[in-house]
Parts: sequence; C-alpha cells; structure tokens
Amino acid sequence: MARIGYHASHEQHAPSALLRHVQAAEAAGFACAMSSEHFKPWSNAQGHSGHAWSWLGAALATTRLPFGIITAPGYRHHPAVLAQSAATLAEMFPERLWLALGSGQRLNEDITGLPWPTKAARNARLAECASIVRALFDGETVTHHGSVTVVDAHLYSRPKSAPLLLGGAVTAASARAVGAWADGLVTVGIKPDKLRPVIEAFREGGGAGKPIFLQTKVCWDPDPARALAEAHAQWASNAIEGDVNWELRCPEDFETAARFVRPEDMHASVRISHDLGQHAAWLTELAAMGFAEIIIHQVGTKQEAFIDTFGQSVLSQIGF
Repeated sequence: MARIGYHASHEQHAPSALLRHVQAAEAAGFACAMSSEHFKPWSNAQGHSGHAWSWLGAALATTRLPFGIITAPGYRHHPAVLAQSAATLAEMFPERLWLALGSGQRLNEDITGLPWPTKAARNARLAECASIVRALFDGETVTHHGSVTVVDAHLYSRPKSAPLLLGGAVTAASARAVGAWADGLVTVGIKPDKLRPVIEAFREGGGAGKPIFLQTKVCWDPDPARALAEAHAQWASNAIEGDVNWELRCPEDFETAARFVRPEDMHASVRISHDLGQHAAWLTELAAMGFAEIIIHQVGTKQEAFIDTFGQSVLSQIGF
C-alpha cells in the first residue's frame, strides 16, 4: 500500500507557514512529505518562493517524516553542490530523504543568464549531472568536462546510505529516458489512464522493479463553489498543457498564457470536490496502481483545514 504524504508548496506559502503545515500533517497521520523547489512562483497570486534546501533542514529536524524534493541540476544548482546538500541532510537524517532530478523549467533556471537549451539538450545535461551526483554519493573524486564542469570534487561528509536518486518526468518520452539512470520515478497526475503510459515508458527504459512516486493535486473545501474558485485562482497558471510550461520566463508570462483558462477547465488537472468520500475514492484508485508514495498537493489556500479534515476523514477511509 502506498504511503500517503503531504506536499509543501513553496510557491504558495511562506516557509514559516509550510513548517507549521508539515508538523500538522505528521500529527494528522500523513506518512511522508515532498517539497517543491522554485525560484519564482507560477503566478503572482501564489506569491511565494522560499529556498527549499534551507527549509528542508528545519522540516527534517522538527518532524520524523521522510521527505522528497525534485530539482534541476546544471543551472541554478551545480550538481556537485546538489550532491553535497543532499548528502549532508541524509547524514543527519538517515533514510529520510529522496532526491529527484528533472530537466528544469525556464521559469526558475533563467535567472543565471545561461542559454535555455532544447528539451533534447536538457535531457542530455540531466543524465550527465545525474552521473556526477551518483559518483559523488559513491565516494568518488570527480573531474568532468561537458555541459557542466567539475574539478576534483569529493564529498567528505557522506551518509551511510545514499539517498534514492530519482528521475522526474511527466511525459512518456522523459520517463523512458530517466529509466536508464534513476533509482525510481517521480511524476505528477490525477488520472490513471494518463499516468499508465508514463509508468510503462519508465519501466521499458530500465525502471522495471523500481519504485514510483506520485504527486497528485486536489482542491478541497466544504463549499463546492469555493473549492472550484480556489483551484482556479491558485492553479490556473499551471493548467496549461504542453511544452509552454518549460519555456515561459516569468509569472506574468504564465498569467498571460492562462487568461482563457476557465474554472471548469481545472478539473482536467486538479481533483476538485467538497465530497470527502469522492476524494477517498480517487486516492484509492491511484493507490491500486502500486505507487510507493502518493503525495497530496492541496492547491487551495486553506491548508490547516485540509490537513485536519483529510487526516480525520480521508486517510482512515483508504486504510491509514
């Protein structure tokens, strides 16, 4: 049975609030958590973007939850520094961290001024950086000259067991590519029929038998009209499909691209309902797919009410 977790969305909440949220989630019965990792939010309505790696130290120190994080190496984050960050947390908090690497979004990575490559080039850089991170986790001294440069890097403080090094992917093509190097997959979605091709591609690409983690988006409010309005106000900029998600540069660009997204369109990317039984049924359907973890992201602003209500009335319905 999948562990059910809570998603800490740095784009939507101040770091201090998120720390209270994950502490409350642990008390409510959530079994794990995941942290987003952004430099900019998707929209100005979201309005936040704390430094996730700094925040993770506090979150791990003040809860007993295992955490995951997905980040893009080779732009804002040099892969050797990412490896050092993850190794330090894993040494202090053994067996409680997984690290997922993804090919990135221009929204976050453009601040360095580096040219934004094609998707094929980003995938190649991702695999290159993953090999560097893994070698450093294994205790090797790494010198590498390619799309990134590493000279005599070595991790002197390493955990007894390296964190799982996952690949992040939302399309079948990307999932197949990360299957060649990743210890597992993390993906995003709400509907089994759209998730299955991604999972199958990962397994075909080399991920057979490896764990798969899912982040799934919901919007719950006891008032159904408010649940829909909250989903639209907070997450319309994320409801755009296709490559545009990885190419736009700033929150204002996402707001412009999303100006024709209607409230009713949000059902394609967010499970929206006031009905707790319906939410339990949706999660049960996802759990049957065999995920190692299902991380629930409440896109609405009322986090405390969501945590308490799901802890009392939803987790118990699906066996937690």
